[in-house]
Amino acid sequence: MKFSPFESLSLPLKYTNMSSTKRSLNFIEHIIEEDLAKDYSKSSLRFRFPPEPNGYLHIGHASSICLNFGLGLRYSAPVNLRFDDTNPTKEEQEYVDAIKRDVEWLGFEWDKECYASDYFGQLYDWAEELIKQSKAYVDSQNAEAIAQQKGTPTEPGTASPFRDRTVEENLHLFREMKEGKYKEGEHVLRAKIDMSSSNMLMRDPIMYRILHKSHHRTKNDWCIYPMYDWTHGESDYIESISHSFCTLEFAMHRELYDWFLDQVVTPENLRPKQREFARRNFSHTVVSKRRLLQLVEQGVVSGWDDPRMPTISGLRRRGYTPMSIRNFADTIGIAKRDNVVDLSLLEFTVREDLNKTADRVHAVLDPLLLEITNYPEDQEEWIEAENNPEDENAGSRKVPFSKYLYIEKEDFKEEANRKFFRLKLDSEVRLKNGYIIKAVSCDKDADGNVTKVYCTYDPDTRSGSGSEASKRKVKGTLHWVSKTHAKSVKVRLYDRLFTDPTPDAHKDKDFMEFVNPNSFEEIEAFVEPSLMDAKVEDRFQFQRIGYFVVDKDSTSEQLVFNKTVGLRDTWAKLDS
Repeated sequence: MKFSPFESLSLPLKYTNMSSTKRSLNFIEHIIEEDLAKDYSKSSLRFRFPPEPNGYLHIGHASSICLNFGLGLRYSAPVNLRFDDTNPTKEEQEYVDAIKRDVEWLGFEWDKECYASDYFGQLYDWAEELIKQSKAYVDSQNAEAIAQQKGTPTEPGTASPFRDRTVEENLHLFREMKEGKYKEGEHVLRAKIDMSSSNMLMRDPIMYRILHKSHHRTKNDWCIYPMYDWTHGESDYIESISHSFCTLEFAMHRELYDWFLDQVVTPENLRPKQREFARRNFSHTVVSKRRLLQLVEQGVVSGWDDPRMPTISGLRRRGYTPMSIRNFADTIGIAKRDNVVDLSLLEFTVREDLNKTADRVHAVLDPLLLEITNYPEDQEEWIEAENNPEDENAGSRKVPFSKYLYIEKEDFKEEANRKFFRLKLDSEVRLKNGYIIKAVSCDKDADGNVTKVYCTYDPDTRSGSGSEASKRKVKGTLHWVSKTHAKSVKVRLYDRLFTDPTPDAHKDKDFMEFVNPNSFEEIEAFVEPSLMDAKVEDRFQFQRIGYFVVDKDSTSEQLVFNKTVGLRDTWAKLDS
């Protein structure tokens, strides 16, 4: 199922300033509109999403995916999925496969699947042409010497002693680099631009380095690999990309992007434009691939798809829907300045979506036994229950009811004040879809903990029976499951991975110090028998508790549910 990324989202008062009835153009779309009015035609538009396959995509990437593919939908323009695979030391096929799954799961289709490694031959040929034009040279210094000669933002750099090598010597060395005759770090190829430029990226940037590593696609065909700046713009040009959108940290790279394009673009071909937008950071998490990898390697999480991770794979396993992530990306929009987005907004969008689509079911996470003393011992009923009141086509199911039930421990108190509308002694509540009951007594263990509650029920009060008694109002309604029919399942309860809203913003502390030790708990719970037919990634609302999804660890003997999000934002007051 494919979605429009521009569907409106109804927000609570907290977020009403983020949404409007009619969506206005963002600044990126204004750039495109201006270009269309000048020297671009609509048929010349082509966009791309260019991840490096060195990790799993996260929620920040989701914004970029939705931007580029959303522009493709808005302008009926093709969008390429291009893997910037120029660093074999960090890139793996596993990451390529995961990225493709994530983009498809979000509901997008790419026009062409491309790889920077597809262009290694062309990039090499162009590099030789720059050498022939004395615009590139082989530098035989080590990395430390090159870095020292770069200068500072206020002081010009110093020319390499190899900057004036002859064209013939540079070509000879570069070809021998390609043939694998040198060790890593022995030579690099640098562009010859301007060592006094105010933009330090223009001070003879490295174009190629030697890496004797096997590439996930080209294997051992190459032992020299192009740098990002040399590769990216030229790849855009080869693919006829009209607009190359990237995050703000690449703003200083635009001058170099354009310089490299100047060396290869011909007048009759479309010239790509690089433009930048703000990176989105998110509260209570980190989105640096390096730090996410650290969490995985140190065993803080179970893997890239751990439901606590901000990766798209993790969010999917947590129970988030493609539509909720797309609505989230559309809601936060595209900005010109970096900022931190409250994770509560992401949780709000998944609540909104699951409220419309998830069936309501009975589940008890912390069971307390309840006996209806005046209910016949050998009697059971199958009560009609609506699947989803928000969806008229969702239908209904039968839920078993009997003398012995489980309710949540927190739903009973012997004594409580007038604001406690759940079950207490000598008070009444309604069992959801069932009867009105009244608590009369309870059993306790040696420590004074309640172990069992005894109640009576009014047989004329069954919900939906049409009797006058069934219309009687009581203030509290509880969910429940029949002890006789209840099915045991594992439930994994997840909380935010970090206790601090900005764990990686502290200069004097490591972000790992803020890992939430209580971010994961696995418990046994009891659910109604209808859930035994649930499949992996089926999503449900456990009534009065929250939204849950069937995890991939489930077996035919043991279902496992992950908590997606509670029905309410429990962090709002903590963060205020």
